[in-house]
Amino acid sequence: MSKDQYLEMCEQLGEEPDWEKCPPDWEDFPPIVTEAFSIFNSMGDRIYPEIGYIGKDYTNFNFLLNQYSVEEHNIDYIFDLILWLDSRQIEASQKKIKAEYDKIKRRR
Repeated sequence: MSKDQYLEMCEQLGEEPDWEKCPPDWEDFPPIVTEAFSIFNSMGDRIYPEIGYIGKDYTNFNFLLNQYSVEEHNIDYIFDLILWLDSRQIEASQKKIKAEYDKIKRRR
């Protein structure tokens, strides 16, 4: 559910929005977060058969930092955000592969 959908639902129900439950929209984040997402999405994926997604390819990380004109004092924060996003994507990939593997095992 997007922020707009949540606010529309509250309006239809005649309720006041609970801002703690309201999903954030892109404009709610500081620019450094949207930069980190853009860099993350610009990086290549490392995927192997039967293993799945094993993480981003950091080969072009410095190039992307330069392309997005990231200031020196923000690099560590952006790197931490990208590592966090990468770990979540790796975990999701592992869960998906395990679910598919378990599904195949049950068929036998």
